Amino acid sequence: MTRRLSELRRNATAAYVGPLAAFMLLSMVPGWFRVENSAAPWYVQQPEHWWYPVQTVVCAALLLWWRQHYILRPWRASDLALAVLAAAVGIAIWVAPGWLFQHRSGAEENLATPGWWRWLGWSDRSEGFDPTLLAQHPLGQTLSLIARFARSSLVVPFVEELCWRGWLMRYCIAGDRPFTRIPFGTHRWRSYFITTACVTAIHQPEDWLAAWIWGTLVYALAVRTRSLGACVVMHAVGNLLLGFYILRTGQWGYW
Repeated sequence: MTRRLSELRRNATAAYVGPLAAFMLLSMVPGWFRVENSAAPWYVQQPEHWWYPVQTVVCAALLLWWRQHYILRPWRASDLALAVLAAAVGIAIWVAPGWLFQHRSGAEENLATPGWWRWLGWSDRSEGFDPTLLAQHPLGQTLSLIARFARSSLVVPFVEELCWRGWLMRYCIAGDRPFTRIPFGTHRWRSYFITTACVTAIHQPEDWLAAWIWGTLVYALAVRTRSLGACVVMHAVGNLLLGFYILRTGQWGYW
């Protein structure tokens, strides 16, 4: 058992793919406990409030366990500035359709719009991870929000960028070679389309267009900076900005 764990820890592919695989599997758990009843206790209405902290800790532990594999450098100020700018642009594009929907002049206009507009992000985003459900438990609400931001702005950027850009982007190019032999940021169109399609597919349909644009921006940043760290920073800043936007607007559906 110890030998197998040691081999697993030395496996570069497992190190880059494992945390996201675990994250995706753990994301299925809340559905097992959810009860669609407004009179039910908060912990069954939205199990995410107590499960996301568990998921965050487990995935953070995996990242620490495999940390010797991760090369995030180079860290250049110009690359980080570009990452922050790209994050702001990407999130603005992401939330724009929902913002327009929220500020429409009348409900009748929405009823008259073609159904395919939903695929452009034109939809109601008022239902989702809602911290107001814990309004009667101020401490619990605060802890839930802290855990939610830790998940989205600390853990998610690492697990996703390590897998999509750190592994898949290079794996698509490697052929018979180990993916680690491919310099980070190497561009091939095949790699771009496969990686960006996978990034898009894990989001809800309303976000597919925005996710494709976002994935393109991160891919371009990877090619431009050749820094996995810059991609992680872009993702972290983007999710942080999105979180602030959600809290301000009540568009919980983005969470």
